[in-house]
Amino acid sequence: ATLGAAMAQPSALPRTVAFWFYSLLLGAGIAFYFAWGVLFNSWNLFEPRNMGAYAVTAALVGFGIVGMLLYRTPQ
Repeated sequence: ATLGAAMAQPSALPRTVAFWFYSLLLGAGIAFYFAWGVLFNSWNLFEPRNMGAYAVTAALVGFGIVGMLLYRTPQ
């Protein structure tokens, strides 16, 4: 009976792991932006030739922020 009671309690571990995964996505997006700027000496992602880099940066940063907001610990 105690095993069933222990299994009924929700664990905070999956929420914490998901939050750190999305934090990693956010960091990867920012790092990608800086790496692109340093390697190609182009800091303006809105130029037509940089649309691929803009798409990657926007996806990583966007999913990172939204995921962190969804999986933050409730107050």
